[in-house]
Amino acid sequence: MASHVNPTVRRRRLGQELRRLRELKGMTAEEVAERLLVSQSKISRLENGRRSISQRDVRDLCGVYEVDDQRVVDGLMQMAKDSRQQGWWHTFGDIPYSVYIGLETDAASLRIYDPQVVPGLLQTRFYAEALITGALPETPQADIDKRVQVRMRRQERIQSTENPLRLWTVMDEAALRRKVGSPGLMREQLEHLVEQSQLPHVTVQVIPFDMGAHPGLNGQYAILEFPDAADSSVVYIEGVTSDLYLEKSGDVQKYSVMYEHLRAQALNPEQSREFISGIAKDYAR
Repeated sequence: MASHVNPTVRRRRLGQELRRLRELKGMTAEEVAERLLVSQSKISRLENGRRSISQRDVRDLCGVYEVDDQRVVDGLMQMAKDSRQQGWWHTFGDIPYSVYIGLETDAASLRIYDPQVVPGLLQTRFYAEALITGALPETPQADIDKRVQVRMRRQERIQSTENPLRLWTVMDEAALRRKVGSPGLMREQLEHLVEQSQLPHVTVQVIPFDMGAHPGLNGQYAILEFPDAADSSVVYIEGVTSDLYLEKSGDVQKYSVMYEHLRAQALNPEQSREFISGIAKDYAR
């Protein structure tokens, strides 16, 4: 296990291995929960990587699964220990979408569809602040500042020269027309979007209003893919009170096919840059 892997990804890998051991034993999550006198939901959260896993949890589960090889047990317990380390985002305190940030930090590629706003990885600082302030009107300024700082830190993956994130984003025209902050702020944001779209690892496409109905009308989502084949792709859907993570291959496939339809219906990257530049000029007037 490479030492650079972040704790969120370690939890996912450990959870996948624990699920594999349970299935090899032919046990259901309910049966395991009953044996350990815990809730079935705890076993599910341990296996999907959403909950921190203690070494004691690993030891107890290995006992239930009758894992005889002590090297396997020791390896899993070391993974549990490593998974409790903190990622860079924990220095900012309680972040609502910390699980997603952990996944994004280790992802090799990210495909995003957003019908309403410019994706966070391509936002300017002023746009991000105005957007968060408008979306969360009762949030204290200190919390808004923290969210903006986290968003700017996430963008380091885009600017990295050694291991940049491969970003592909499709946006609805509404995301460009929605005036967040002042017209001048929007002009700067759209010009920044055009500039970022010229990076070799960033692709931006726009679906104009006159394209009509399309598969993205149900809302925003993101597909994360990882460099290690052991880490399955994840579909992330952001919610108001909770987020949804889809990891089943059938679910990921459906969203991937839908994304291909969105890419096909959108303007190509060069046309999209011209389209965005035209709206930026409208704000300049």
